[in-house]
Amino acid sequence: MSLPQNPVVLIPARMASSRLPNKPLADIAGLPMIAQCYKRAVEANLGPVVVACAEQEIADVISKIGGHAVLTDPDHPSGSDRIHEALQKFDPANKHDAIINVQGDLPTVEPRLIRQTFDLLATEGVDIGTLAVEISELAERDNPNVVKAVAGFEAGQTVSRALYFTRSKAPWDEGNDDQPLYHHIGMYAYRREALEKFVTLPASPLEKRERLEQLRALESGMRIDVALVDTVPLGVDTPADLEKARQILAGS
Repeated sequence: MSLPQNPVVLIPARMASSRLPNKPLADIAGLPMIAQCYKRAVEANLGPVVVACAEQEIADVISKIGGHAVLTDPDHPSGSDRIHEALQKFDPANKHDAIINVQGDLPTVEPRLIRQTFDLLATEGVDIGTLAVEISELAERDNPNVVKAVAGFEAGQTVSRALYFTRSKAPWDEGNDDQPLYHHIGMYAYRREALEKFVTLPASPLEKRERLEQLRALESGMRIDVALVDTVPLGVDTPADLEKARQILAGS
């Protein structure tokens, strides 16, 4: 189980968004957001990049910039199911042995973070790799919208095995706020066999309770390793996020 040699980057995207309708097509520095995400993934230089889209409008945007898009069932319950369908269509011969799932609302993500996610698969026994950053804002510690990765990082250690993911403030810190908590970044690298196993599993009890699908993997005995990084990529979910992304990329 050495580092996979032929990865593919898959970006799930769909038009439905209650807070920011049609957000994959929102203009950011002269390109639709999904095209900016595609460019960041290409800049990671890991392998082919494919957008797994639910609607033809998204596919048309990617085709216009010379990229590759695969139409998928619009009714998929999760991005994992969407990228799995796209993988089967794009690579029916099973040539690609790893998949990096980059969310379609991260137009400013640094390519190095995509590479760091993939590098976690170099460790024997790791099924899935993901990222986290130490929480620096006090309000985020109790915010249920900030998912926490529970992992035991020793001093100076930047990779650890994930023990849990939660919307609660965890692990326990004796009422003090000087112990680190870690904000989970929802980007994943899968060994191909791990993704194929994951999508066949039923939703697990803790997954349903926390509304975090990565708990399905942990409950089934799969191993997830977490790399500790120094930044949270901007996820665009609101008009304010969109304006911030425009400001970032306007100056790049």
